[in-house]
Amino acid sequence: MSGIVIIEEDKLMRGLLTEWLSAEGYSVRALASSDAQVPDKADLIIVNVYMPRHAGARTLRTVKAAHPKTPMIAISGQFRAGLVGSSTAADALGVRQVIAKPFTRRDLVTAVRGVIGPAR
Repeated sequence: MSGIVIIEEDKLMRGLLTEWLSAEGYSVRALASSDAQVPDKADLIIVNVYMPRHAGARTLRTVKAAHPKTPMIAISGQFRAGLVGSSTAADALGVRQVIAKPFTRRDLVTAVRGVIGPAR
């Protein structure tokens, strides 16, 4: 499957992100955990970086190691409010973009388009 894979623990947030991106024409698969099987052929992986005891960074490293060529966007309530886009934080995490929660549909779609372009 190509498309976008979302790794997000919160069921409501998974549903919202899936709804937003599907409405834009993207193929989306949402997973509750990084332990779930991420498809080999994903265009983009969006990972919620939940930070208790650095678990978020560990999740990013694990997913990145398994899918080194797939671009990633990190989302988190732990990021500085208003943080959206490429930044030092993105570079430090090894991702293409970061988005601080809460964010808008426009923030998400702009970030996704900036990484993989519009839906085909």
